Amino acid sequence: MPPPKKSKTGLIVTLSVLGGLVLLGGCGALVATVSSGSTHESSATGESPADAAPEKNAPAENAPAEKPAEKEKGADASAESDVKLTGCEVNSVTKWPSVTVEIENHSDAQSNYIVSVEFVDGSGTRLAEGIAAANNLAAGQKSEQKAQGIGEAPADTKCKVSKVTRYPSGG
Repeated sequence: MPPPKKSKTGLIVTLSVLGGLVLLGGCGALVATVSSGSTHESSATGESPADAAPEKNAPAENAPAEKPAEKEKGADASAESDVKLTGCEVNSVTKWPSVTVEIENHSDAQSNYIVSVEFVDGSGTRLAEGIAAANNLAAGQKSEQKAQGIGEAPADTKCKVSKVTRYPSGG
């Protein structure tokens, strides 16, 4: 009698949960952006200076950090300058990219943040996207979040901030 087939239930559940979280985060971002009267958005075009992504278990301090975007005119640039990417990596087992997103509220008001990140290959082709969020961040307070990409990526994947949305929190 042949051995029983391996069940893929764990993989299916994990992917379903991750997909649901991404969908929920996107819906939350949309609702927050539409309902907020003072949304600040900005885009970054600079790539992370990391030439290669460290393996999953490598210490984050060994990974070069992306500097906050150059200041532009108006408040849009200030939300962007509140965000720094560190530890851009590709997991050695799943081959999925991720990055640590450091958010520091430099505004004078308690704020919520939604940070969109792109994972790109050496030629600049987008391979995956990820979102990190921090809610009710007090003025001067820091938060460290993780943005996870879903899908295989090469070891030399780079991480870029594609959009930062900051809006006053209700609490």
